[in-house]
Amino acid sequence: MVAHHTHVYRKVVREIAKAAVKPRLARNKDIASNFRALFVQSGPSEDARHFQHDMQNALTFLRSQREYKVLLERYNPLIDLTAEERIEATARRVGLNMPKLPCA
Repeated sequence: MVAHHTHVYRKVVREIAKAAVKPRLARNKDIASNFRALFVQSGPSEDARHFQHDMQNALTFLRSQREYKVLLERYNPLIDLTAEERIEATARRVGLNMPKLPCA
């Protein structure tokens, strides 16, 4: 790997680790290894600036996706509820209680 790519590579690997849902040992190693292969293959060439720009864009995308997920969880807490739970939570929010339905 070229020295000036190392900095961006480390940032990408850190961002992939932050975005991971599973613990470190259970993660899929293919993503990080594919990024590493991209960096190794790029090497010193005339397209180095173009590659650097592409990797910065990938890094920005990964950061943005992680931030989007955090904001979605913070400002839309009903996202992971079932339809029935979402209706009940919305009704409680406006001061109503849903009637209890008999179990079938």
